[in-house]
Amino acid sequence: MTDTRRWTLRTENTSYTVRLSPDGPWAELDAWGPLGVEDGPSALDWSHRTHFITPADAAPAEYVPHGLRPFTGADLVASRPGAERGVWWEFASAEEVDGTLRLAFADDVLGLRTVLCYESVPGTDVVLRWTELTCTGDEELRLERVDSAGVNIPVTGTARLTYLTGQWSQEFQRTQLDLPRGTFTMGSVQGVPGHAYAPWLAVQDGTSEAAYGLALQWPGNWHMTAEAEPGGAVRVRAGRVPHEGAVFLAPGETLATPRLACAFSPDGLDGLARVWHRYERHLTGERLDRPRKVLYNSWEATGFDVDAAGQLELAEVAADIGAELFVVDDGWFTGRGDDTGGLGDWYPDPAAFPHGFGRFVDDVRALGLDFGLWVEPEAVSPASRLYAEHPEWVYRIDDRPARLVRNQLLLDLGRADVQDFVIATLDRLLTEHPVSYLKWDMNRPPTERGRPGTGHADHLDLDARHVAGYLRVLDHLRAAHPDVTVEGCAGGGGRIEHATIARTDVVWPSDNTAPLDRLAIQHGFLHAHAPHVMSSWVTDAPGVFDPRPRSLAFRFVNAMCGVLGIGADLRAWTPEQRAEAARWIARYKDVRDVVHRGEVHLLGSPADPTFGVQYDAPEAGRTVVAALSTGRLDGAPLVPGRPARLRLRGLQPTARYRDAAAERTYSGAHLLHHGLPFAWSAAHDAELVVLTRL
Repeated sequence: MTDTRRWTLRTENTSYTVRLSPDGPWAELDAWGPLGVEDGPSALDWSHRTHFITPADAAPAEYVPHGLRPFTGADLVASRPGAERGVWWEFASAEEVDGTLRLAFADDVLGLRTVLCYESVPGTDVVLRWTELTCTGDEELRLERVDSAGVNIPVTGTARLTYLTGQWSQEFQRTQLDLPRGTFTMGSVQGVPGHAYAPWLAVQDGTSEAAYGLALQWPGNWHMTAEAEPGGAVRVRAGRVPHEGAVFLAPGETLATPRLACAFSPDGLDGLARVWHRYERHLTGERLDRPRKVLYNSWEATGFDVDAAGQLELAEVAADIGAELFVVDDGWFTGRGDDTGGLGDWYPDPAAFPHGFGRFVDDVRALGLDFGLWVEPEAVSPASRLYAEHPEWVYRIDDRPARLVRNQLLLDLGRADVQDFVIATLDRLLTEHPVSYLKWDMNRPPTERGRPGTGHADHLDLDARHVAGYLRVLDHLRAAHPDVTVEGCAGGGGRIEHATIARTDVVWPSDNTAPLDRLAIQHGFLHAHAPHVMSSWVTDAPGVFDPRPRSLAFRFVNAMCGVLGIGADLRAWTPEQRAEAARWIARYKDVRDVVHRGEVHLLGSPADPTFGVQYDAPEAGRTVVAALSTGRLDGAPLVPGRPARLRLRGLQPTARYRDAAAERTYSGAHLLHHGLPFAWSAAHDAELVVLTRL
């Protein structure tokens, strides 16, 4: 920090400087970028040359309430019942509390105290921003907009936005848009971040490689809006979207908005990805020290047809090829012969496990495998005993029918009694049996979002309450069962953001495991999220969604780019396929520490004939390169006789690197400028190269 009128938050290589405006009661961005720029002029400039002030001419305020500058848009819209909307605040105080800068502004007429909060994250180039709003009057306040922050990004030309789009089975598609002027917005009102957009955005100046990144830490409804204005600035607003359009704040009550993570890298999107990876390793904390075990999941082999004999047959083969964990997916509990029943009644089906579920679990563990279960705690089937006993626990609007999605209803996890039921259920499952892995799924959004018997939902803030309940259950799991690995899933990648990642060990990017489709999904995912949280499976090919063939080697190398799992029907594999799988799993175990902790470089894109992901562990002197041929469908090279190449990054030009498997040694300069060669063919479409620095 500097003085009482200007503050600088320093991260690993970046600074974020704010100051109090000399012209008005707000805080301004002074600079954001590499260390040192806070000592020069602001990266944003404004002129005040005209009485008709445009957004570009006004100072780049950190947080704008409706009322003070209505012509620039608002991050906060507040009012008292029956009164005009608007906040006219004055600066109240500034303090540093436990490393957090807190700038307070007060509107005594409205009865609102607003605190802008800033916190740098140790070991990263990330600054967290959020806002705390307190009703200080004797009347409740109506908050129509409660953004976490408004972020000003300097540009000198056309702004380039990079964001992640998709739909179910096609999540995390990297998408780019040039925004010379105007407004771009994205978000979700599905009760989760959703499949269509991830709450993540990168902004680059068209004339510069530097990249600014923003990610909202909120697993509910959200929005992110970028406005490109004349004068050289892009302003990004981000925050939660209140249920029913507003939040009501009672006298004395404080609302804290979700954290908005702000990141910067001078090394473009590839460098920005590494900043996000370091941040997510920080969120994982000590859990990063636990190896992510090689998983086998039975879903794609058996579907709902779960019984002890069939599952044990799969477990035996999984153990033989080197898997370390066996997860029984959907279909293990009473009433779950298909997707029309069973949810909510979380007891093993005695018909499927005639010798008892405990005996079955013991038999799996006797093979040397850990044991895991799939659950969907937020869902309930209409035919379940739970729904018969507690029909009031589901979202529903009085006098309206409840709509089925995927033949199920959604529990109101904002209710304390529902949270207690879910916690008790998970505690029972995790203590009655040695379950060490829990896959938490969610397969439908809230539709009729009301709470029966409570009247109109406008004062209930149901979205935020559901989020709070979801996070409370996850926090309980982390505290009461710290050794259990938790996987986050929502119909694939529908609920992946930093609040979930901080409380889980891995997340499921997509239900689509087809090799080439998955390659594009993982490419986008790794721009925003770290490999140690990316669960990825080897499944049978051609896939359900994508018929394009790829070898078993391709499927393994692709899945080894994150946390390796297998979901194929191993009973149908030949002895040769099983032996090859065992070799790949052994190689993965040798390199997974580098993959999960190393510095990542994305080498090209899946649109290129050859694509790769590079993982560096400089202290250990190891570099791992996952290389994949994405060319012709038969795997043949585009130019016969000419090897493909991947130019590596971040190596020492004067050092020498040894590929022991190929018995070849390269100079760092050769790998950086000429590249690592690959001789693709119809039978050879993937390689995993391990280089050791000599």
